[in-house]
Amino acid sequence: MAAIRVAIAGALGRMGREVARAVGQDGELALVAGVVRAHPAVVPAEWPARVPLHVDLAEALAQTRPDVLVDFTTPTVVKQNALAAVAAGVRPVVGTTGLSAADGADLAARCAERRLGGVVAPNFAVGAVLMMQFARLAAPYFEYAEIVELHHERKLDAPSGTALATARGMLERRGRDFQRAATPTETVAGARGGELGGIGLHSVRLAGLVAHQEVLLGTLGQTLTIRHDTTSREAFVPGVLLAIKRVVALDRLVHGLEHLLELRIA
Repeated sequence: MAAIRVAIAGALGRMGREVARAVGQDGELALVAGVVRAHPAVVPAEWPARVPLHVDLAEALAQTRPDVLVDFTTPTVVKQNALAAVAAGVRPVVGTTGLSAADGADLAARCAERRLGGVVAPNFAVGAVLMMQFARLAAPYFEYAEIVELHHERKLDAPSGTALATARGMLERRGRDFQRAATPTETVAGARGGELGGIGLHSVRLAGLVAHQEVLLGTLGQTLTIRHDTTSREAFVPGVLLAIKRVVALDRLVHGLEHLLELRIA
């Protein structure tokens, strides 16, 4: 069977380089292109010399004809990248957060029109996906909930896509809002964080962190804490490789790695 041809948008970013390394080591996959915002003055030594770097996505797709485009770019360009991939008959695997619900619906409609698979995942770490599912499972049994997500200082959006997906999944499972503890006096504005359906959302941005999330649930006389820590970006790679291999057999867009893992706990 021919290797799955892979292009990476955001190729020289931290995740782009991790994915490139992993794709290059997988006999079922072939890295055919990288897409960058601008040609670097010096190409990193770990980037495969035989794989071209493009600044124009449409050109890269036309010239290298990948089966899959992996996107780890920024919220400002991710939607247009994914739509361009679908228009070219290329399956998008999106790890960039920042897509709105409307953006996701638009992308799903385009994939459906072309009967083309796609994957959008707020988090590719299997442990993080399980954390989200455990939180969803617990949501009906607790009255209060808070989510604290912690990321490196370069992360561009807040709250994280994982935190939003966790909160939305909890609310869907619960079927109603959580109670929100009133705080009549807030001496520092924003100290209680953001809110979605009664769930407090708190974003920490700090050098030295990678990606971490804690879900705290409370009810009379007890609390439950569910936490996941990513200590290296290598944690995301197995999920990305799984998505690349599974997306070629799909004929629609799926949201969340859990659909590829066939989790049935919630």
